[in-house]
Amino acid sequence: MNKKIYNNQRVAIFVDIQNLYYSARDTFNRKVNFESILYKTLGDRILIRAFAYIVKLQGVDQKGFINTLKHIGYQVREKEPKIFKRLDEEGNLWTTIKADWDMGIAIDAIALSEKIDVAILTTGDGDFKDLVKYLQTKGVKVEIAAFKQTTAKELIEVADEFIDLTTFGEDIFL
Repeated sequence: MNKKIYNNQRVAIFVDIQNLYYSARDTFNRKVNFESILYKTLGDRILIRAFAYIVKLQGVDQKGFINTLKHIGYQVREKEPKIFKRLDEEGNLWTTIKADWDMGIAIDAIALSEKIDVAILTTGDGDFKDLVKYLQTKGVKVEIAAFKQTTAKELIEVADEFIDLTTFGEDIFL
């Protein structure tokens, strides 16, 4: 795809923190520099809003990290994970934890679609394919910024632009 960036584009950035964190950890054994992601993907364009979506982890103090994200310029959205317990056929107790921000990210992106020219979804999750298509019908250019190795092929294919975060080099990691 041809990369066309216009300085007057109004941009909103939606960062799936867990998706990027685990992608960087599992693929590169590194931590993500979320400040660098914000400014490298934005470029010289106009930032309307930057969201960081985070799941509260049990037993983990995330206050410092959340404060850092806010200081950088993100509006932080936090969610408690849902814990489901069930018994299997043998009577064994199973615990399942469900914690994702797919609907929250979609709602925020749709709500801002009239006020932006570009939505940057910083995730590799293929579940966002339909959101990308919907935003495009509203005239919003959709860029996906993620690690190519862990990004769903269908998400790359539907995006107006795919930004492989590794092209930013070491700046993208801490």
